[in-house]
Amino acid sequence: MFLEIVTPEKKVFEGDADSATFPGADGSFQILNSHAPLISLLKEGVVEYKVKGAAQQVIITGGVVEVVNNKVILLADGVSA
Repeated sequence: MFLEIVTPEKKVFEGDADSATFPGADGSFQILNSHAPLISLLKEGVVEYKVKGAAQQVIITGGVVEVVNNKVILLADGVSA
């Protein structure tokens, strides 16, 4: 699946990912390849995504994620280091 993580200031990540785990407003959830369409609010927390089996993380301050046709777009309010 194609994953894009953006904030109002910059693009944090863009590329193919094996999976992604998000801090949903009602609890954590994972997106895998061929996931059903979805839009969800996100709370502050860790977004973990795997690229070729290697786990990577980014801490977000909240946002929205959309999943459509193997494309996942995370519009984050902001990211912390």
